[in-house]
Amino acid sequence: MTSSILLPLLGGALIGLSASLLLLANGRVAGISGVVGSLLAPVRGDIAWRVLFFAGLLAGGLLLSWLRPSAFPVPSSPSAGGVWLLVGAGLLVGVGSRLGNGCTSGHGVCGISRGSARSIAATLTFMATGVLTVFVVRHVLA
Repeated sequence: MTSSILLPLLGGALIGLSASLLLLANGRVAGISGVVGSLLAPVRGDIAWRVLFFAGLLAGGLLLSWLRPSAFPVPSSPSAGGVWLLVGAGLLVGVGSRLGNGCTSGHGVCGISRGSARSIAATLTFMATGVLTVFVVRHVLA
């Protein structure tokens, strides 16, 4: 098999292993919005692992950008919305995470693997919304 198949499989296996280890060791679900959101309103004795988890996410991204800069392509021309479009999109994702009581990592990785009907419904909603958004942006608005 080529690395274009193996690397995503390895990445998915590592995500699953990490989520399982966090659940077994801490009894916590690896939902990024919950982990990071709880840092904004910290509870004593529940901060260190969240800070380390978030630092690991940042360190992993920085390490990948250093080892494989091609993984983060720079667009040849600025997009129509630029930074403000990204800020708006990020805020909408945050609002959606709160409304859905979790994010794609919490529902999609951890909830589905636990057989949660609510997480399956949430993940189907995320995916359908993503597909619809891409269709509208590329075929209706373009």
